[in-house]
Amino acid sequence: MPLRLLCICAHPDDECFGFGGAIALYASRGVEVSVLCLTEGQAATNRGDASSNKELGQTRRAEFEASCKVLGAKNYEVLDYHDGKLESETLEALAGVLVAHIRRLRPHVVITFGGEGGLNTHPDHTAVSAATTAAFHWSGSHKRYITVGDLWQPQRLYYLTSNFMLPDRQAPLLAPWTHTLDISSVFDKKKQAFEQHKSQAPLMQMALPLFEKHNPEERYTLAAAVAPQPARPSTDLFEGVAEN
Repeated sequence: MPLRLLCICAHPDDECFGFGGAIALYASRGVEVSVLCLTEGQAATNRGDASSNKELGQTRRAEFEASCKVLGAKNYEVLDYHDGKLESETLEALAGVLVAHIRRLRPHVVITFGGEGGLNTHPDHTAVSAATTAAFHWSGSHKRYITVGDLWQPQRLYYLTSNFMLPDRQAPLLAPWTHTLDISSVFDKKKQAFEQHKSQAPLMQMALPLFEKHNPEERYTLAAAVAPQPARPSTDLFEGVAEN
């Protein structure tokens, strides 16, 4: 069985904007990559040619699928939560949905946003971080969601972080990184994935020069692991991870 990576995000374009390097890098190494996006991004400021929230959501679902294909993800899915309202969901309910997906996909490594909400401090990102963290710990517990699939405990949980910030945005309180990924070999794929999100072109045009300036790297912090260990620098999210 191959090693497996699960990325959990909030909106179509998060998968490439935040995690695209990691997704493409590990897919190129034969890791089975899955991406779970909780909303279809129907409340976005940038709306392309969409005339309604429903139309924008359909457009962004298609863009997400195209981006994931470029990045090499094997599995990708958009759930039906409403963009901009994840913080109103209860932790128990949202984490329960994620536990079900974790037990089905059986990832060794899970990546998501940090509690600050990403570079744009989006509350949806913070909600995803909290629910994913709970689901990481609860998916292997025989006391939680006992009727939802077979128990599965991922071995590593990482939060996305950064060594730069977006201009003209509130500065996030970013976690210090433990892992620096060299994504130079897949940086063109990350940019190509950006290009699939045509409805978000203004955002991508703003962000791409920043990534070109500060990349080809992505940074993550180790948030939890199955065995106690010191925080130490690494260049591989799967270092010490065993296949099972």
